[in-house]
Amino acid sequence: MRLLSIRHVTTYRYRRPVTFGDHRLMLRPRDSHDLRLLETRLSITPEPSAVRWLHDVFSNSVAVVSFDSPADFLAFESAIRLEHFETTHPDCPLEPYAETYPFSYSVYEMPDLHRLLERHYPDPEHEVDRWAKRFLKSEGPTETLAMLVEMTKAIQRDGFEYIARPAQGCQSPVETLHLRSGSCRDFALLMMEAARALGLAARFVSGYIYVPTDQSRNLGGGATHAWLQIYLPGAGWMEFDPTNGIVGNRDLIRVAVARDPSQAIPVSGTWTGAPADYSGMEIDVKVTAEG
Repeated sequence: MRLLSIRHVTTYRYRRPVTFGDHRLMLRPRDSHDLRLLETRLSITPEPSAVRWLHDVFSNSVAVVSFDSPADFLAFESAIRLEHFETTHPDCPLEPYAETYPFSYSVYEMPDLHRLLERHYPDPEHEVDRWAKRFLKSEGPTETLAMLVEMTKAIQRDGFEYIARPAQGCQSPVETLHLRSGSCRDFALLMMEAARALGLAARFVSGYIYVPTDQSRNLGGGATHAWLQIYLPGAGWMEFDPTNGIVGNRDLIRVAVARDPSQAIPVSGTWTGAPADYSGMEIDVKVTAEG
């Protein structure tokens, strides 16, 4: 178990006062058996007129913030303390029928997994399909978990370049294959679509990554991070981070899960003013271990 503190500040600056529409914040980590929240604090400048909390369709915790006065500065600061219990393998073994690929989900699970099995992005030349099938054994059975471990590590092994990109949005998986570069969310989306091409249910994860101060093994620190989960019968939703080759939840702090990256934006909202009024955005994330 590791005790972690997270400080996440998002700041917007404007050349003159503008008015703000509602903003949606997805900054509160998801409590679970492997993650226990101890303290949470949300500070907002200027003072909002209302803060409402809700659970979205994926049971993510969302704060909806409203404002009633213009300002030339907008800042959200989230401070979190939590206990993180790390695993590098499934907490439970896979069901025997799912240990080798291919397999089929049960009739009881299929209705709930249906949309997470669907491909979401065009692949007219079947490039993502071919990339996914590279990890199948040509002779003998393909072990499901070994196949997914290899796919997770392929981004690093095959020389894809990690590029931090603060702007919202993702490259398409085909574009990531062509460019051989991308952000953590681009790599997560590529592996999601590859898993779906193989008939596996996958979903996007937004959160944070802990980078120990005595080494730099993890990419994605200093901002929000993204990876994916794949549903494996017996083990349930299992974490895969293709940016860092991580299997399991080592150093990964889940905040939101979603069918598509567009549904898990950490901070989103609207403002009204002239386009030239906007002067920039800054994001600062620090994840530190206590003790």
